[in-house]
Amino acid sequence: MQQGTPPPVIPFLRTAAAYAWRLLVVGAVVYSLFAVLGRFHEIGVAVFLGLVVTALLRPVADLAAKGLPRPLAVTVTVLGSIALVLGVLALVGEAVDHDRTTLVREFREGIDRIEDWLERPPFRLNPEALSDVQGRIGQFLSSHRSTLISEAMSGAHRLVAVLTTLALALFCSVFFIHSGDRQWAWLREQLPGTVRVRMDIGGRAAWRTFTGYTHGIVLVAAVNAVLVGLALWLLGVPLAVPLALLEFMAAFVPLIGSPIALAVAAIVALASQGPWVAAIVVALIVVIGQIEGHLLHPLVMSWAVRLHPLVVAISVIAGAIAAGVVGAVVAVPMVSVVWAVYTELRDAREAAEGEPGAADPAVGK
Repeated sequence: MQQGTPPPVIPFLRTAAAYAWRLLVVGAVVYSLFAVLGRFHEIGVAVFLGLVVTALLRPVADLAAKGLPRPLAVTVTVLGSIALVLGVLALVGEAVDHDRTTLVREFREGIDRIEDWLERPPFRLNPEALSDVQGRIGQFLSSHRSTLISEAMSGAHRLVAVLTTLALALFCSVFFIHSGDRQWAWLREQLPGTVRVRMDIGGRAAWRTFTGYTHGIVLVAAVNAVLVGLALWLLGVPLAVPLALLEFMAAFVPLIGSPIALAVAAIVALASQGPWVAAIVVALIVVIGQIEGHLLHPLVMSWAVRLHPLVVAISVIAGAIAAGVVGAVVAVPMVSVVWAVYTELRDAREAAEGEPGAADPAVGK
């Protein structure tokens, strides 16, 4: 070795350095992507909802298009779906209005029963402490009335933002349902020829996984809602239909959504029917959780989403930390799509490398 010549770098460090700078670039790209999505999150949510609606209604529109012109089939499908959703919301509103007076009375009686229950063994809480808590709550609401009013006003602005997002999602879904395949073909043609095939393979895998996940989670949510609504109706818990709808919406957050919705149902049952019915609802949480985790998800979701439950849990928590409720809903399908694209491209590359004279699926295409 000549004087002053640095020692050679061992292969492990050279390989680690090569991967390190690539990981830094990927991390910078991901961070920039999330920063852009955070800045324009309403648009991202609208496009995501548009894709969800497309995954649900595209098969219906394709079926209707066999006997109707494509634009008319899309119009009938979308308007019919809107009418169905509005009908369900009207049913829920009627149920809430019908049970409102009874529920208020039962809540007052239920709170009195809960206070009496807490004052007896084994809790033996001081009645004055419970009265003091109620007084503090009333004092807090009175002293923070202006803050609550301002929060309500900001909530009105959020309502406008939500309605705008829903309108954009509906607008996107109409075009996706009508001519999504042509839009995808146009986007693919704008890319360099060396990556078009890989883009097509990855895009088809992504859409196949996303539609499978959407159909599966809707089916799981519908089954959960039917079971919850039927059980609450049999137990005589008020607002069974709205609580079933809450369960349906909460099921879109895997693992944690259903227990939270059923916890709300347990609180309603405790206030209206007493601790024994509430205990049955808590047992219902366990039973439905077991049905969802060990029967519905393996049977319905395994063909679309191949993720370990630990990965699902980490994805939901990470999504909730990053973007709240929206992040918790989007996390699992996003991770599933990324994993599906990776495995599809890996299998295509391995298949191409196994063919004589082929090293890349895009070569010679």
